[in-house]
Amino acid sequence: MPDAQLAPASINWFSTSTDRFKCSARRVGILLFDGFSLLGAGLVAELFHTANKVSSPASGKKLAYDVCFISVDGGSIACSASVRVWTDGLDARQQPGFDLLFIAGGDGARTAAADERLLRWLRAVHPKTAAVKPIAEGRAVLIAAGILKPMEPPHGATVHPLRAAEAAEAASDQYEPMKGALTVIKRDLGLDVARAVAARVMPTWSAKLMPPLADVGMTSAADKILAAARWLQNHCEQSISIADAAQVAAMSERNFLRRFKVEMGVTPSDYLLQARLDSACGLLAETDLPVDKVARRCGMGNGDRLAKIFRKRMSISPTVFRQRSKSQADG
Repeated sequence: MPDAQLAPASINWFSTSTDRFKCSARRVGILLFDGFSLLGAGLVAELFHTANKVSSPASGKKLAYDVCFISVDGGSIACSASVRVWTDGLDARQQPGFDLLFIAGGDGARTAAADERLLRWLRAVHPKTAAVKPIAEGRAVLIAAGILKPMEPPHGATVHPLRAAEAAEAASDQYEPMKGALTVIKRDLGLDVARAVAARVMPTWSAKLMPPLADVGMTSAADKILAAARWLQNHCEQSISIADAAQVAAMSERNFLRRFKVEMGVTPSDYLLQARLDSACGLLAETDLPVDKVARRCGMGNGDRLAKIFRKRMSISPTVFRQRSKSQADG
């Protein structure tokens, strides 16, 4: 079966032509190699492409970002799913460097990390680039180039760059490349544009992407805690953590836990649990959804866990609560 093709004419933001960009556009490069993961690289590119659309409508206003895909030799590069993407060669994009350079992830990172020509190019372009960010396994390439340090091996053992990258990636935030892109967009174009971009490109991931999009204009610790509490309440039905809320408040997790208890009178975990319980009570009273589905919609996991929390907090079961609520409404 022949490889699928994504020609520049088919998806115009894959095109590397710079004719339509003004000199003020920020240069964003995404380095690809055979066997790269299209998901991560494509999402990062789509974030900047959407930022261009949101901030530069068809009125002819200058685009904010010049986004290009690059590879060692240029031309067509196959991702791990055999979709092919058109790229510029390294020499075509070396001068004058980039404002932001992403290194794609994927199974092909193992081979790319051993490509001396690619590594030499990275070492040369790194000093001229404001920020270089790996996407997942792309970390291995930066480690091999000496731009990132590998994780410390135990007992002096030797660790291959890809193994070090895999271990580091497992412990890191899988949303980090997208957060990095949104942080740049927020800095350049403002909070409202960054939030609009996140909502358009990745609406179902909003809870994980909201920390870098929090309003940093707040000054007092109390304001930050109140904003984090609102964020917990608004996203209680999603899979979120206290660490996420601490990022919204722009605090360390330890300081956030202490300040939250002082300002709100309860721990963040108890506050989140109560928000989920309130949401469950509303669904039980106002809908006929099965208890298990109510639990899932409220971030409680399953009906058994919801029942345990109801018995502990309210001394009744969800079913009894529903019956009493509807009885009171009818009466």
